[in-house]
Amino acid sequence: MSGRDTAQPERKVVLVTGASAGIGAATARAFGKLGHAVALGARREDRLRAVAAEVEALGGVAFAAALDVADAESIAAWQEAAEAALGPADVLVSNAGMSGLDLLPDTPVEQLEREIAVNLVGPMLLARRLVPGMRARKRGDLLFVTSENAVRPRPYQAGYSAAKAGLEAAARVIGMELEGTGVRSMIVRVGPTGDTEFGDAMDRAQLGRALRSWQYWGVQRHLHWMTSDAVAAGIVRMQQSPVEESYPREIEIMPGGRFDAPDADPD
Repeated sequence: MSGRDTAQPERKVVLVTGASAGIGAATARAFGKLGHAVALGARREDRLRAVAAEVEALGGVAFAAALDVADAESIAAWQEAAEAALGPADVLVSNAGMSGLDLLPDTPVEQLEREIAVNLVGPMLLARRLVPGMRARKRGDLLFVTSENAVRPRPYQAGYSAAKAGLEAAARVIGMELEGTGVRSMIVRVGPTGDTEFGDAMDRAQLGRALRSWQYWGVQRHLHWMTSDAVAAGIVRMQQSPVEESYPREIEIMPGGRFDAPDADPD
């Protein structure tokens, strides 16, 4: 990795949740390479510190502190500490997410509650805290990282699919409420990403059953994956679109099907 990219001279304060690995860590590094100040939040502080060091090596400024997006007090403490260290937030990338892998009757109540809290309630509470300041400054970007599950729900992921669909609805409502204020609410809908730790805790046999079910229902076309860096690049490009011009309110980032399509010709 190289040093700071000077293509964007204005330094922004960027808050990234779920920043200890995968898409969140890649996003923090991507904004750091542009010279921005990045606040990293996740539950694993040791991993956060390692990513923060990478952000600074790339030319950015980093702040790292523990964050549990399922806990309102943790959200408040992290947001206040981040802005005290770096200044008022210009950008929020709500990326933290988690999912179990069970049929609904087999899903523990605690797991369902955490899926809704992490994937839906937490991002809303954090946005709720940041919106007043952004409105007062007449600028700011709220980027909500969702999943293709929001529009193509999957068996074995009822709670996760419901939460991500709810998050997209909330992001649209927030966008309507902020119309004309200079503050944007944007949806980044992400498809299969292969170098994250999202599925590390999933039982392999259960994952096989889920994959067969997803193929049966036509929601898993292939087993190609993106990299976290590819997703992060899409997030940064979306945020960089000028407020004064037309800009995307929703994007979907997906891996290519390569040559699996019936009519594809590799030559």
